[in-house]
Amino acid sequence: MALIFRWLVRLAALLIFLTVLGVGMAYWLASRSLPDYDDEVTVRGLTAPVEIVRDNANVPHIFGKTDADVFHALGFAHAQDRMWQMILLRRTAQGRLSEVFGTATLNIDKLLRRFDIYTLSVRSVEALDAETRAALEAYSAGVNARLDQINSEALGRGAPEMWLFNAPMAPWSPADSLAIVKLMGLQLSGHLEAEVIRARTSLALADPDRLKDILPDVPGAGIAALPEYAALVPDAPKFAKNIPLDPHPLSPFKHLAFAGASNAWAADPSRSASGGTLLANDPHLGFSAPAIWYLARLELQSGGVIGGTIPGIPVVLTGRSADLGWGLTSAYVDDQDVYIEALNPDNSNEYRTPDGFRKFRTRSSIINVKDADPVTVTLRWTENGPVMPGNHYNLASITPSGHVASVNWTVLSDRDTSIQAAMALMHAKTVEEGIAATESYIAPAQNLTLSDHKNIAMKTIGALPRRDANHQSKGRMPTRGWEKANRWDGMMPYTANPEFIAPSGGILGNTNNKTVDRPFPNHVSYLWGDTQRIQRWQRLMQNRQVHTRDSFIEAQLDTISFTARSLLPLMGAELWFTGEAAPDKTPERQRQRALTLLAGWSGEMNEHMPEPLIYAAWLRALQARMIQDDLGPLADEFSHVEPLFIERAFRNIDGAAAWCDVLQSAPIETCPDMARLALDDALLWINETWGTQLESLRWGDAHQATHDHQVLGEVPVLRYFVNIRQSTSGGDNTLMRGRTKGTEPNPFYNVHGAGYRGVYDFADPDSSVFVTSTGQSGHFLSRHYDDMAQLWRRGEYIPMSLDQELARAAAVGVTTLRPAQ
Repeated sequence: MALIFRWLVRLAALLIFLTVLGVGMAYWLASRSLPDYDDEVTVRGLTAPVEIVRDNANVPHIFGKTDADVFHALGFAHAQDRMWQMILLRRTAQGRLSEVFGTATLNIDKLLRRFDIYTLSVRSVEALDAETRAALEAYSAGVNARLDQINSEALGRGAPEMWLFNAPMAPWSPADSLAIVKLMGLQLSGHLEAEVIRARTSLALADPDRLKDILPDVPGAGIAALPEYAALVPDAPKFAKNIPLDPHPLSPFKHLAFAGASNAWAADPSRSASGGTLLANDPHLGFSAPAIWYLARLELQSGGVIGGTIPGIPVVLTGRSADLGWGLTSAYVDDQDVYIEALNPDNSNEYRTPDGFRKFRTRSSIINVKDADPVTVTLRWTENGPVMPGNHYNLASITPSGHVASVNWTVLSDRDTSIQAAMALMHAKTVEEGIAATESYIAPAQNLTLSDHKNIAMKTIGALPRRDANHQSKGRMPTRGWEKANRWDGMMPYTANPEFIAPSGGILGNTNNKTVDRPFPNHVSYLWGDTQRIQRWQRLMQNRQVHTRDSFIEAQLDTISFTARSLLPLMGAELWFTGEAAPDKTPERQRQRALTLLAGWSGEMNEHMPEPLIYAAWLRALQARMIQDDLGPLADEFSHVEPLFIERAFRNIDGAAAWCDVLQSAPIETCPDMARLALDDALLWINETWGTQLESLRWGDAHQATHDHQVLGEVPVLRYFVNIRQSTSGGDNTLMRGRTKGTEPNPFYNVHGAGYRGVYDFADPDSSVFVTSTGQSGHFLSRHYDDMAQLWRRGEYIPMSLDQELARAAAVGVTTLRPAQ
């Protein structure tokens, strides 16, 4: 027995030793790719030495003799910190994820190949001016210099993920950067899905007048009546199976609720306590670890610029120079149209046009798949655009037999000069120069907010399609592709894009709200991203005669929900403090406790409070009850509450209270009935998920920000090292926006919000501040992987200074790139 015990002890010791050895080896291999920021590297393509000074937040400050040298060093810095992220973005744009991840990403690749954005990017390089091409080539050379260093010095393949998902890395090229710009456009546009949902809802509703309730127009004049989809496209399927989007975390195809959002506002000297202009910007994108944003300072020949870049794109997209600040918000321009194309009954290789049948433009594309046979996809294009598969946003559900769907979209330009405009913006000194610089910008459409030392402005940049006044759906629903009136007639002139310069009130801003009210076809859009945050923003801006950097920060971090303050009185109008006393531990008593908490609540979506969770669960349950019997399976597409819909129903605007009646039941339910039932539903869900002690609930437990690693985020054990989860305040409709997931499980997870925040004060530019939601490094063993995460969560910032000495004073390292002899 003693002998057996000794051998068991030896075996256990051996297993422990091997485990420790294995972990040690894994750590050593992974840590090999941690960049050395105190380094000298000899590289090809430089005219003179370049310094990359990394301040104490690991923000690179790049100093070089020429602009080309600076962009070269930015490429090197991006590749040092975010190599894996850049490779993923490039593979996604190319439709080549399956070479690494196998069949799990095959559907993503098929869709990206059909859009063909990488081919369009290659062609667009030739449309750029010489200065922009030179910058892109220099940037590519910098990325490739880091690749050469990784290979020559055996630096762990550049990133820990490369050990797990090893695949050849092609050199970086200018087209790769353009493709990532187009990929961002894909993530920021939701008009395709909006058209399909409007068409499907039109087909599903028994009463066509109810369409304006569930898909309401933003209040304001100028919205024309539209025909129903059945009249536009006869024989469209009345009922069809709902095909959910691919949930893979690498998929760039997101639901309309996550199609892009942002905040930006500015004040001129008359409304600024400091006497200089103020600008705040926080773009909203899906959360990930690392964040999509990377902070950088570039010392160009025209002066220094500092702010947020996206790895792979050599441009400060939001930030400031010494003279000009700029911020971006999604403009929601209607830059996509879906067309139903009629096939030739005698030849399925042809489709109908205004001039008769014409052959599809076709090309075969081979997708290599890891551990599986290659897949060949036949790409088809019409005069309107690429043909889409029926499972993309459920296009099959609105496409009649003998037809296919195509999409026209400004991103699908092969003469795309958007990056050229962004480059020119970094050199602009005034608001007027900034507006002029962005005339060549194509897509994705953005609202550009500008401030120089004296003036402020906002300009919608991006191509606006020119539509015929007789367009059958005004771009709101899919239409017949062979009707000439439905087709685009080029683009509107840049002067037609909305602009607001030197407003008389001294303040302007955008929260993705409706900015102009112009009749079709000069309307810009019928779909806007916000009707709620703008109400709170107006209140905060008007409450002060003058503003400061700190008051702009307060607005960015504001968590008061205008939506809660406006809807709760309607929802609880016949429930507050009514009814007899109920015994403890009964549903009636729980309902009374919930109503008592909500009656004294200010609408603040604070992470430490129980009321936001009760309110959010009630509102979600209410919309679900109101639409399920009318829409059936289509109700699943409405995963987020539409506040205007709830308000229309409870105020019975144009008979909208009909939504509160359950069609299949004999009694006629009222909206107060539905509110009471929904509150019981919400409390039952809370009891089962979070417990029965309502006063002990925390909104932040349900509203966790999910900065998850896109590839390793679901790997057991490893996910605890690579994912960043945080309790957060805010919600769907607060200025500090934390867009909720909307689907089970964990419907209130915070998955989409401000990955970058910046506030710039031009009375004292070096007092400007910014922050990102994770950290600069994409390497999970680096201390800079998540060192900004807690700052971001607490609403804190780091300095945004162009002072070279301040950057050097507490630098974590200086990398010197020297030209090869």
